[in-house]
Amino acid sequence: QACTYPCQCPSQPLQCPAGTSHVLDACGCCKVCARQLGELCSLQKPCDHHKGLYCDFSKIHRGSGICLAHEGATCDLLGKIYHNGESFQPTCKLQCICMDGAIGCIPLCSDDLRLPSPECPNPRRVKFRNKCCEEWICEEGSEENRFETAMAVFREDPAHKPELNNLQENCLVQTTEWSACSKSCGMGISARVTNDNPQCRLEKETRLCMVRPCDFPVEKTKKGKKCVRTPKPRQSLHFEFSGCTSTRSYRPKFCGSCTDGRCCTPYVTSTVEVEFRCPEGDFFQRKMMFIKVCSCHYDCPRDNDIFLATYHRRMIGDHV
Repeated sequence: QACTYPCQCPSQPLQCPAGTSHVLDACGCCKVCARQLGELCSLQKPCDHHKGLYCDFSKIHRGSGICLAHEGATCDLLGKIYHNGESFQPTCKLQCICMDGAIGCIPLCSDDLRLPSPECPNPRRVKFRNKCCEEWICEEGSEENRFETAMAVFREDPAHKPELNNLQENCLVQTTEWSACSKSCGMGISARVTNDNPQCRLEKETRLCMVRPCDFPVEKTKKGKKCVRTPKPRQSLHFEFSGCTSTRSYRPKFCGSCTDGRCCTPYVTSTVEVEFRCPEGDFFQRKMMFIKVCSCHYDCPRDNDIFLATYHRRMIGDHV
């Protein structure tokens, strides 16, 4: 179809299935739901390039093609094989994709933790029949128990009991340390739980992390049991995430190796907001880990341990 300008896009917000990217049509006008592996595609209905898919026009006629994945390794989950680029749902709570041998999943249920607060002193998760996801309910309690529970979260000031319109001022901020990066090389995810928000509610917070690039040379180790830090890149580099590139370049520190066979991972870090630009012209910001100090230890992560890790080492550090 011929493009018409100025662009005329639907006024309703785009509703796409979970895990489906929003991409621009061929005219560069309107966001559409990206086509997935094996689905019909065209210039107006592009494939999900964030998942490495492209539109193959060689076998389909009349301007339509079929979405295929670039060559890559398959994935094995509990004995079932998935092709590169294939989306699947192992349970009703997860939407997953196989990307060159690695399995990535997004939760379909909210796993937010709820902290006791004056309006909901006794939160409880309940499983309902015919529903996959549990839901939060607030159990009623006596007025005395209501404030006893709330005081565990808010400052204990007998003269000023916590009020709904003054939650943040009375909030006792509770924040866990950042979890270990989900990947030993390349871009991964680190998470923590905090109630440092206006609602004083415990929520999961994530940031991007990169312990080292997968193709980055490591310094030769010297004698002695210490962590050899990978040198800073001679030239500044742009981070890439989900097909998008950071708008500015950085010279980050990376972790190298240890001389005695132990693992070398980040120990002290900071968190910085990084802006990314996508091929469609969109901009978005993500928190990202920047390494300050690395350390050696025996609590080593598994290879490709994005989701099935038993690795629980934590990193200390916060925003700068």
